[in-house]
Amino acid sequence: MTRTQQRWKAIAVAVVLLAAAGGAAAWWSSRPAVAYQTETVARTDIESTVTAIGTLQPRRYVDVGAQVSGQVTRLRVEPGAQVEKGALLVEIDPSVQRATVDAGRASLAGLRAQLAEQQALRKLAEQQLTRQRQLARDGATREEDLQTAEANLAAAGARMEHLKAQIDQTQATLKADEARLGYTRIYAPMAGTVVSVEAREGQTLNATYQTPNILRIADLSAMTVWTEVSEADVRRVRDDMPVYFTTLGGADQARPRRWSSKVRQVLPSPSTSQTPAGGNAGQAPAPATKAVAYTVLFDVDNEDAELMPQMTAQVVFVTGQAAQALTVPLMAVADKAGTTDKAEKAENAEKAEKAGSTQTVRVLDAKGQPEQRTVRLGVRSRHQAEVLEGLQEGERVIVGETPLDRGPRWLQW
Repeated sequence: MTRTQQRWKAIAVAVVLLAAAGGAAAWWSSRPAVAYQTETVARTDIESTVTAIGTLQPRRYVDVGAQVSGQVTRLRVEPGAQVEKGALLVEIDPSVQRATVDAGRASLAGLRAQLAEQQALRKLAEQQLTRQRQLARDGATREEDLQTAEANLAAAGARMEHLKAQIDQTQATLKADEARLGYTRIYAPMAGTVVSVEAREGQTLNATYQTPNILRIADLSAMTVWTEVSEADVRRVRDDMPVYFTTLGGADQARPRRWSSKVRQVLPSPSTSQTPAGGNAGQAPAPATKAVAYTVLFDVDNEDAELMPQMTAQVVFVTGQAAQALTVPLMAVADKAGTTDKAEKAENAEKAEKAGSTQTVRVLDAKGQPEQRTVRLGVRSRHQAEVLEGLQEGERVIVGETPLDRGPRWLQW
């Protein structure tokens, strides 16, 4: 090979190497700078919720107390007993009340005897007045004797009226005493289950200043869930809103039993346990030491007796729901730029939950490049949002990105 041929061959090899190096540099420079994590727009059921903790209580119950003082001589029921309305529950020693009734009856009998005596005296006074008037017409008596007879008749009538008033008063007192004697036997005011008993046989009850509770009867066929909802969420809870709950006992099951109902009432004031102690009307409230909670009530049937008083309920209020809706992860939805204030963030979140709120997402196009898209969102859960407009099923939305290493710098031009 001549020197000229060797020179051209060297030039050709150099050209090939330069072309290869240029292609490699072009390939490295055209690689994407980031890797995108995406989720596919798909259809699923979605619901917006407010969660809270509640306590189960019987819908109807009554605390049975003692209206008279005395010793409990017999307690006929135990916790768990089923009772009918009118069943005898408790007997209290009636000795004092019976003695009071006997004394009242005796006093009433004495007053009636006095009344009979006074009626006889009045009749005598009427006869004496009649004779005095006859004698006065004949001029055979003094004017003073006539006036005395008239006064005696009036006095006898007044004493009779006084005795009648005393009899009425004694009868009223006797009726009250007889009622108190009846209170020594306590009967069930309603049918139901005895859920608690606070007294024992032989215990002395003092009903002078307040009514001591003896037991509680409840109708366990229907329960009420008393739910404490945070002040941050209570505005989203409304009457007749769907609600469901599970109990702590069902946590071990593969599919815990769920009870469903509707909100009956949202109490307008915070629960008493959250009210600052010592606060009076007209005074500035004490500084709150913890979040305020409002009580929300709803009822549920309990015909199978699975629910018991004082159980803890894990409550979910359904503020919005959609079946088989197009959904995207909330991670893909852009927040309002520049918002750092907590109150403003909370206000934006509440507005965004309303159906029809407009947000932006990024979508990967057919070439794998990001594209910003305006979407209209509806119901929101904790992790997903319903898409009303702006996306199609199967499209990929960007939920995250990772910067890529673009290779050795000696390959970059």
